[in-house]
Amino acid sequence: QNGVEGRAVRVGTRRSQLARIQTDSVVSMLRELYPDLHFEIVAMSTTGDKILDTALSKIGEKSLFTKELENALEKNEVDLVVHSLKDLPTSLPPGFTIGAVCKRENPLDAVVFHPKNCGKTLSLLPEKSVIGTSSLRRAAQLKKKFPQLEFRDIRGNLNTRLKKLDEKEDFSAIILAAAGLKRMGWENRIGQLLGPEECLYAVGQGALAVEVRAKDQEILNMVSALHDADTVLCCIAERAFMKRLEGGCSVPVAVNTLLKDGQLYLTGAVYSLDGSDSLKETMQTSVNYPHQHEDGPNDDVQHVGVTAKNVPSQAQEAAENLGVELANLLLSKGAKHILSVARQLNDA
Repeated sequence: QNGVEGRAVRVGTRRSQLARIQTDSVVSMLRELYPDLHFEIVAMSTTGDKILDTALSKIGEKSLFTKELENALEKNEVDLVVHSLKDLPTSLPPGFTIGAVCKRENPLDAVVFHPKNCGKTLSLLPEKSVIGTSSLRRAAQLKKKFPQLEFRDIRGNLNTRLKKLDEKEDFSAIILAAAGLKRMGWENRIGQLLGPEECLYAVGQGALAVEVRAKDQEILNMVSALHDADTVLCCIAERAFMKRLEGGCSVPVAVNTLLKDGQLYLTGAVYSLDGSDSLKETMQTSVNYPHQHEDGPNDDVQHVGVTAKNVPSQAQEAAENLGVELANLLLSKGAKHILSVARQLNDA
């Protein structure tokens, strides 16, 4: 039999509970679309799951949560891998592509409070209260907004971090992605959602990505049905912005996107580690293009690692250009200096 039929489709994932839930949700969408196929889930541990005593930004490895999964993909041990899109570097290793970007969950950051601070907000916490976050981006923005609070690293998967918060007195609150809490069924723990005026989110936050071998047409065609066009365009713009800035988890880069009436709005910002120095701008572009079916060699053009045949290619180009232009605007205003100082301080 040609194509995918008749073989088991092996899906790679990290072992954490959240990764499993995310992978299960993608596999259940695939099962609904392809009831005749057999899907098998292969779970593995990644470097990021194993090194828990060091801040993410200090490990200095770009693909902390993806490398082992990509190795399995390369060796043909799995056919596709489900990731949180924000874990995927803006440049993928040769031979790989993001074959699907699923509909985005709420991309905002959320505050989870220690039980004794239930009902409070960050501004109501006592002075010198300690807030846990392993993200330089969150810390930089919130230090500026709430100078009376202290920010400290907290690592581990969601279960571990919530346990550290609840069972010890070290932290008054921790900051997590709302999407992860919702997927775990812990939405009731969200004490405060941080809007764009308080905290811009991470590139790709809230979206799930399916990574495949770029040459594996059958699998690529199969997963491409999962693409959510609006999410694809927003995330291409965000990833292009990050890539042009050469950002990663070792520097504070943040975004906010909105797609409305065919217009894509991208807000992007860079911060010094303490948040005292920052640049923030918003630009927009039209992504209102009809879908033209193009056969031939242009079929599999990647935009910042994403292959989305079922999203108009002109719209994808416009989204990518928007990200690059916004980054260029910030660079012209001094973003490179802010980011290189942040990188040096973080490395030190």
